[in-house]
Order: sequence, then C-alpha cells, then structure tokens
Amino acid sequence: MPTRREPTARQLRLAVELRRLREAAGLTARQAAAMLGVSNVQISQIEAGLSGVSEERLRRLASHYACTDEEFIGALVAMATDRTRGWWEEYRGLLPTSFLDLAELDHHSRFQRHVAITYVPGLLQTANYARAVFSDRIPELTEEELELRVRHRMARRVVVEGPAPIPVEVVIHEAALRIRVRDRVVSRAQLDRILELSDTDHVTVRVIPFDLDGFSQAGSAMAYVGGSAPKLDTVVRDAPHGTVFIDFEAQLSAFRARFRKLEAVSLEPERSRDFINRLAKEL
Repeated sequence: MPTRREPTARQLRLAVELRRLREAAGLTARQAAAMLGVSNVQISQIEAGLSGVSEERLRRLASHYACTDEEFIGALVAMATDRTRGWWEEYRGLLPTSFLDLAELDHHSRFQRHVAITYVPGLLQTANYARAVFSDRIPELTEEELELRVRHRMARRVVVEGPAPIPVEVVIHEAALRIRVRDRVVSRAQLDRILELSDTDHVTVRVIPFDLDGFSQAGSAMAYVGGSAPKLDTVVRDAPHGTVFIDFEAQLSAFRARFRKLEAVSLEPERSRDFINRLAKEL
C-alpha cells in the first residue's frame, strides 16, 4: 500500500489501537513483523498511520496478539477497509484537517454526549450563531474562510437532522444559553433551535442553572463520541492550539463519569425546556 503523507485522525486511531494490542501482548515490532513476514519498517509505518493494512493481515495480527474481542476486531477491520469519501472531502485543502477529522468522527459515531459551558455545541448551532462565533476568531478570518467554516458546521448537523440521526445528549450551562454572541435576534433564534431539536426523540437537552450549589466543573466542556465499538470511543475538546482528540481508556472512563455526574445535577429534560422557554421570552 502507498505511504500516506497526512493520515486522518481515523487512520491514526487504527494505527494506535494496533500498537496498543501489540504492546499489551508483550511483543516487539520486530516480532510482529516476523509473524507477518514483512519488514520492521512496514510495521512501523502501519503503527504510525503512514501505511494501511489489509483485513487478512489485521486479523492475523489480532490472532497473534491474542485479541478475542470480535466486536473490536470487526470495528478495526471496518476502519482499515473503509474507502468512504464523505461530504467533508470537498473541504480538503480549504479548511484545517481537524475540521475534516471531526466530520468523519461524526459520520462514524453511534451516539454523542456534549457538555457546554460557554457556547452552544456545534451540532445545535444556527448558521448565524456559528457565524458570530467564528467571526471573533484571532487572527481574524477572511469572509471566504468564515463562510467555509459556517457551511462546514451546518453540514455536520446531518447527524441530528439527516435521515438516520444518532442519539445526542447535551448538558448545557445557563451561561451558554445567556451569552449573546451577536445580538438578541441571533440569541432568540438559537434558543428556538435548541427547543426544536430537544422536541425530537433523539436529542436530549439538560440545563445547569446558575443557582446550582457547589458547581465546580466550569472547565468540563467536551464532546464524548461513541465509536463503532466501545473501545473506539473518543473525547473531543477545544484547546488554545486547536482540537484535541482523547482516546486513552483511563481518560475516557473519567469523562464518562464526569458526564454522568453533571447529568445528575442538571434539570430534567422537561424542566430544561421550560427553563429555555423562559429565557427566550426574556429576549
């Protein structure tokens, strides 16, 4: 297989999982290469995401690594053999790679759980809300760059608006609902949009009000994305240097616990809808 110059986040995840399986089996890259009858360089390239791996070789590696989780192996095979060219490919070379990786992650997700503290999650944003958020970026975006980002964000909404929507749970702080990223009109339309989505069977919205005692999770904004197998879940967080994808099991476990803790202290869905309705009427 030809060597890749810039593997996607999904290709890198496959590479990381194969390396983790090898290391868990206590084998060296040299031993893995000998099992497949290939060079050390080939194993290194596979485990760096620079080269693909066939289904036959992947299953042989899984067998040598004593991996018996058939669901996990099947998910890895799907990742290795997937040749999908999704809608996000039209943005390649026009937007940073992280935008494409996020859209691809959406496409393959089974469910998503979001915690929002200062901004409405991207999947729930209106075009004008997204435009306001992107327009405040530093360095400032050109009009073309701005509109590309807005179009991409609106296209991502297919996972909640398309023909096969996934379950999405959102815990959103009152601050994110009240902050006016532009003006009253944009804020009101955004609240109406959240209410519209929360009225569907697949989107659940819970609100954390300002008057909640003991709230200490102000830095917990995140998106927890369910992979095609539980071991392939991913947490996405925004950082000053860009989007961060987290996939270590210990960290995933901590984020799962954090989400459930926040969910437990938030308002029930119906009370949350009433809360958002009141905010909308104030505008």
